[in-house]
Amino acid sequence: IRGAYWLSSGLLLSAPRRTVGLVINHYSASSMDDDKPATWHRPELKETTKLKFLNSLTRQKDEFIPCNGRRVAWYSCGPTVYDAAHMGHARSFITCDILRRVLIGYFHYDVLYVMNITDVDDKIIAGARRQYLLSWYQGQFNEKRISAEKVLSDIDESVLGFEAKCASEKDAAKKNMLQGIIDVVKKCRAVGDVSEIMAAAASPLSQWLDIKHGAELTDHSIFSALSSRWEADFHQDMEALNVMVPDVLTRVSEYVPEVIGYVMRIIDNGFAYESNGSVYFDTTTFSQHPDHTYAKLVPEAFGDVDAINEGEGELTVSAAHVKEKRSRNDFALWKASKPGEPFWDSPWGKVVMVIYLILICAVLQGRPGWHIECSVMASAVIGPHMDIHTGGVDLKFPHHDNEIAQAEACNQDDQWVNYFLHSGHLTIEGCKMSKSLKNFITIKEALKQNTARQLRLAFLLHSWYATLDYSQNTMSEAMQVEKTFSEFFLTIKDVIRSNDTSKPDGYLKWTSVEMQLNASFQERKEAIHVAMCDSVDTPTVLHHMRGLVTISNSYISECKALNVCLLTQIAKYLTYMLKVFGVCKESDLIGFPIEDTASSGDQALLYVEKLAEFRNEVRTIALEQKSTSILVACDKLRDETLPSLGVRLEDKAGRIVVKLVSPEELKCEIEQEQQLKEEQRKRKEQLRLLAEETRREKERKAKIPPSEMFRDETDKYSAFDKDGLPTHDAGGNPITASQLKKLKKLWQQQNDKYQKQLNNDN
Repeated sequence: IRGAYWLSSGLLLSAPRRTVGLVINHYSASSMDDDKPATWHRPELKETTKLKFLNSLTRQKDEFIPCNGRRVAWYSCGPTVYDAAHMGHARSFITCDILRRVLIGYFHYDVLYVMNITDVDDKIIAGARRQYLLSWYQGQFNEKRISAEKVLSDIDESVLGFEAKCASEKDAAKKNMLQGIIDVVKKCRAVGDVSEIMAAAASPLSQWLDIKHGAELTDHSIFSALSSRWEADFHQDMEALNVMVPDVLTRVSEYVPEVIGYVMRIIDNGFAYESNGSVYFDTTTFSQHPDHTYAKLVPEAFGDVDAINEGEGELTVSAAHVKEKRSRNDFALWKASKPGEPFWDSPWGKVVMVIYLILICAVLQGRPGWHIECSVMASAVIGPHMDIHTGGVDLKFPHHDNEIAQAEACNQDDQWVNYFLHSGHLTIEGCKMSKSLKNFITIKEALKQNTARQLRLAFLLHSWYATLDYSQNTMSEAMQVEKTFSEFFLTIKDVIRSNDTSKPDGYLKWTSVEMQLNASFQERKEAIHVAMCDSVDTPTVLHHMRGLVTISNSYISECKALNVCLLTQIAKYLTYMLKVFGVCKESDLIGFPIEDTASSGDQALLYVEKLAEFRNEVRTIALEQKSTSILVACDKLRDETLPSLGVRLEDKAGRIVVKLVSPEELKCEIEQEQQLKEEQRKRKEQLRLLAEETRREKERKAKIPPSEMFRDETDKYSAFDKDGLPTHDAGGNPITASQLKKLKKLWQQQNDKYQKQLNNDN
């Protein structure tokens, strides 16, 4: 017993060596004599939350099970590069980037991410021809090869074609868009010069020129030039949005041989047919096959001719095109090229006679359809099956449904993709966004109004599969969330600088307050994990992250001795989660990186802190001596000089808090604060003027003698006594006793005010 006591109490350290030896020997012997085995209870394995995704194939949340262990094969539909990327693209690609980062950084999967670039398409062909022809036409006019009268005549003819198109358009939004262009051209036609009219009429004129001369173009480099230009622009936008580059990037122009082989296999399997040089997918044969179902994603859209035609492309849809198909639901796998279109040699297509030496050979030429490219390129890189396929919700039908049908028809398999994930629509101030309706905001325009971090936070505040309204309210909420985290990280950095944890006495004993804070921390982390597993529920995750900030701020404000280690762990965890989502670019341990500031760096911070201490001492002396000029200089250093360098000083009780912030952010804060002060000043001035006006009006009324107060009301009274009291109403009827009583009361009140005003004037 004595030995056990010494061992447990630490007295063994001061006991004689012989005694220590006896105690240890006795204890060891006693243990060896006891043959009873030690007991150990195996901990119970708690069921962990598993990751689920909202799967468009099943329309429910399915447990995510990759085909190959921790490796994930992922294909994402990329852009059709014929114009600037807009916020609809940002919605899709930032969503995919967030999900990809979560799988890699949070769930630690090994992801192969493949994305395509559509560089052969009806929109690219039409856009390239129209831009080229319009530029050529403007050059002809500038060089005076075309007269102003000819230009105006051509514009008038192009507008007539636009008006016919507008009259036949069934979609109300498109009809309004076309009519708006027509109205602008006509208005400009009435008052503008030829150059201004040509600029206003660019859309109808370019389409008219394409109809006239598009088929004459033989230089097919104009198509690749347009797609290359806008692809480069797209990659710049993605970099600006902090979207990770794909592991593999494919272009359909580079996979034409694979497309031809893929189409041949579909034909051989009996699910496609050649007609007039084009190849069409046979939806009837496919849907009637016992192992296949057409339109798995949107079965209710089967037979939607408008959607099918839109997927076929504006250069493809025609009466002749419809006659070539066995069913109106069939779609093109390979298109016979027409004059003015890019082409490749193939087993099908337009017959072209080519002279080779002394032989005349027949060459078949065509180009890939839109839907076939993704099936081919995904299969070429990933194989016959993939884990995840992503894209915008607008691609569900017919594009993705056709992709599925093509892949199943080629591979003779009934499941090509295991999880189809679709990002939600994006609206602008509640209105549908559409490039064809010219109702869109480019990514570059959006980045002029908000930072990439703010845009990403706005997306994180909404479920990735839900509709997101890009509006001032949405962005204001995102900016407020950013400020919440930013201020918290700056506060924690100040707490760390103010408390040295490098020494043993820097570690404080946990009290019940720290125990409660840590318990809340662990509960929030568990709730965040559950939300992450629930189809990556980012709104709920951000809710709990902001909750952590709130309880941590409460702890900081209420406790005098702060446990820096615990607060640091919370801040590091929040930073880690923001990095997972791609909100933080760099590898800072805590908070957002400070960009474009001359005051970043630990060494610079030491100088700033010493400067802040010196300013505080000077300010204290100035307060004691009531030196206004020195106080003004101290305030100028805090409010103007240091913020321009990215330094914010906060005067707190007993100390100065130094925070390093982006100069641009501080500039915005100062401007907002000045704007708020100006608005408050204006409101105060308006209230002062209103009070002054009320006082003057009151004074004016007080100066009216009671004998005159009713005489102007001729619509009510017609006769008065010597004191000015009404005796008859406007109709000549005598005033009743009750009315007279009220009038006398008003007369007396006015008399009191009048006498008081006379006394004041005297």
